[in-house]
Amino acid sequence: MPTVAVVGGGPAGLFAAEQLAAAGLEVSIYDQMPSVGRKLLMAGRGGLNLTHSEAFEAFVGRYGPAAERLRPMLEAFPPAALTAWAEGLGQPTFVGSSGRVFPRALKASPLLRAWLAGLAAAGVTFRMRHRWLGWTADGALRFDTPDGEATVRADATVLALGGASWPRLGSDGAWTGLLAEAGVELAALRPANMGFDVAWSPVMLGFAGQPLKGIGLSFGGRAARGEAMVTAYGLEGGALYALAAPLREAIMAQGSAELLIDLRPDAALADLAARLARPHSDRSLANHLRQALRLSPVAINLLREAHGKHLPADPAALAAAVKAAPLRLTGVQPLARAISSAGGVRLGAVDAHLMLRARPGVFVAGEMLDWEAPTGGYLLQGAFATSRAAAQGVLRRLGRA
Repeated sequence: MPTVAVVGGGPAGLFAAEQLAAAGLEVSIYDQMPSVGRKLLMAGRGGLNLTHSEAFEAFVGRYGPAAERLRPMLEAFPPAALTAWAEGLGQPTFVGSSGRVFPRALKASPLLRAWLAGLAAAGVTFRMRHRWLGWTADGALRFDTPDGEATVRADATVLALGGASWPRLGSDGAWTGLLAEAGVELAALRPANMGFDVAWSPVMLGFAGQPLKGIGLSFGGRAARGEAMVTAYGLEGGALYALAAPLREAIMAQGSAELLIDLRPDAALADLAARLARPHSDRSLANHLRQALRLSPVAINLLREAHGKHLPADPAALAAAVKAAPLRLTGVQPLARAISSAGGVRLGAVDAHLMLRARPGVFVAGEMLDWEAPTGGYLLQGAFATSRAAAQGVLRRLGRA
């Protein structure tokens, strides 16, 4: 029976192992941590956003420059397939008001338990505390284990070691040096879905920990809606993550980026101006903004942070300020604090079946590949779709497809 080594016990590695074991191969999973699925469990703290229910073309577009390369993989394993897979593990799902898909349990542990039980029943073996060290001169896999260095020979290998975000959970990016030595072309790992630095005034720092709800953001011709959180270092949150890639690139190239914030995206400029034109001589401007536009204290202070302490008195000018509050972002939070990472194995370094051109018989899946997407279900969907593609590549190479 052909043997396959899956290196990495995150969602991509586990799903590849499931696909390969179902095809009758002998599969072993190797991971440096004491247990698998640690980032999945962390994602479960936010409800475990599995995927998204939006129209497929819009969904594919979330993957930016990698969209067309990932398209056939997403078509072969679309959001509906991921939802059906979760339900097959006894985890019914629901679609939230934002279109995101979650398990009804709103956590990862029940799904992970059922998943691991299925893998064990399929004969998958788990080799924990095995840190991958690369290859021997004759092509065997090298591992650092509690009993010393060990070598493993397999008919095919799937690498699913993740990126380098949340390194304490196991994805530390150490594999980049090993693949670079093997001649694999890599893009530098960079933070994705991360917070951004802002040089807040002392007054604004007092609002750290408070959310900006129902806002609109725009940068470089792109727009996003949602929420953001004021932090001691700056801003973070889902609305910001949707624009994270172009903002990051602009900051890396120019040192800063100007983000426009619409504090009332659901209201037209003329409507806001009309509301602000109502008499308010008996109350302060802050109270007028709060009562006329329902702006929160944190939003009012953000408005002053962006436009200066003395806001326009003219209702039309003040309405325009509410609709476009400029905020300068001066840096990005480090990779270790990011939700995910960009960069990794360049898509040109793998063939159509995700096999390394520099290392035949070795396939790559998940966040190791050079693609990125915002939060909202796109990250897990990409991990599963590329994992299935890599498993299909293994089966094809071993004559099992």
